[in-house]
Amino acid sequence: MSDTADTIAAIASAPGAAGVGVLRVSGPAVPAIAQALLGRMPEARHAHFAAFRDAAGELIDRGLLLYFPAPASYTGEHVLELQGHGNAVLLDALLRRACELGARLARPGEFTERAFLNGKLDLAQAEAVADLIAAGSQAGARAALRSMEGEFSRRVDELLQALILLRVHIEAAIDFPEEEIDFLADPAIARQLQALRKQLAELLRETQRGVRLTDGLRVAIIGRPNAGKSSLLNALAGSDRAIVTDIAGTTRDVLRENLDLDGVALELVDTAGLRDTDDPVEREGVRRARHELTRADVALLVTDAAGADEDQQLFADVQADVERIVLVNKIDLDRRPSHSEMREGSWWLWASAKNGDGLDVLRDHLKRLAGAGSGEGAFSARRRHVLALERVAEHLDRTADVLRDVHAGELAAEELRQAQHALGEITGSYSSDDLLGAIFGSFCIGK
Repeated sequence: MSDTADTIAAIASAPGAAGVGVLRVSGPAVPAIAQALLGRMPEARHAHFAAFRDAAGELIDRGLLLYFPAPASYTGEHVLELQGHGNAVLLDALLRRACELGARLARPGEFTERAFLNGKLDLAQAEAVADLIAAGSQAGARAALRSMEGEFSRRVDELLQALILLRVHIEAAIDFPEEEIDFLADPAIARQLQALRKQLAELLRETQRGVRLTDGLRVAIIGRPNAGKSSLLNALAGSDRAIVTDIAGTTRDVLRENLDLDGVALELVDTAGLRDTDDPVEREGVRRARHELTRADVALLVTDAAGADEDQQLFADVQADVERIVLVNKIDLDRRPSHSEMREGSWWLWASAKNGDGLDVLRDHLKRLAGAGSGEGAFSARRRHVLALERVAEHLDRTADVLRDVHAGELAAEELRQAQHALGEITGSYSSDDLLGAIFGSFCIGK
């Protein structure tokens, strides 16, 4: 960045007149700004009670001043925190005073961006800062904290070191061509690659779970008209969010409901009944329903005992990696007991949206899919991390293919090099300015 030598300032938080407002300043001019506001050079990492005054000596506010000299600070630069009353007018005046003394307004995410550029955080940890701020559930907040503390980065680094070791072995054979054929045919190389692919598959699964903890589990409720989709949404939400009638095709648009199931975020999407129709409004609802299936983590098919087998065709638009749940609804009509089982990769549950029988089992299953009970090692992650790991998997698959030819050492080495590059994108050891701009531009100002 061309302006990393600038001093930046921003209001970090302003909870209201009854609370505490915080102004944060970072950069080389911080010592001079701190001395001007306090009247003397502050002691490092001590809270000083101060009267903050404007250029004319008029009182702006009274509060605490804390000075963190570089490099022992959040950004790795000199940092100043001013804590005053949480009044927006006072905080704005204090911000103007800091700018008069040599600071400029910070861009969104610039404090954390500087922490990344100064080596205080890697890119995955920096993203976890934003994930923690935006966490919509207790489980998501705990996972973001673990990522911020480096749990996800540590797992990526372990994979990276194993990949580098394999790459070194293969490139060593290329450097000594008279030994290359015997070396690449060594079963130990194949075992090392297989162990690496297994380690990657486990990390990818946990990263996908981390995305669900961060974004919340997206559940698309699908089925034929009048199957009970809206009744199920209302039962899970605990309120009459969707209109329920005996008329087929009542739901014509997508209806979303965000839930917190024991600290786990869940987004339920009630969709129009999937069927062929001449009604242009209902047809648009069906189109939107099918679009939601492309974004969902879980496709929850609501059906009944008579149509359960036939309705399996409604999963045709569901991608292979999406979890599938079949809820056989209306067991209250024929007095069947609630139970669940696995059938050909789908989880089946017999329940009643009307009287709630079996819905606690559904809630528990959705919580598990969302990552609840993942253990203390669960971490937050983003979809770009999943995409990067999937690219790594593709390169390792191609490495295994080319190593079947003992003369293809250079091709295998190139695939491993690209796999290492994809891993580096997660923590930021390889990153473009466009990527950094997109990530930090999504932060709030003051972070």
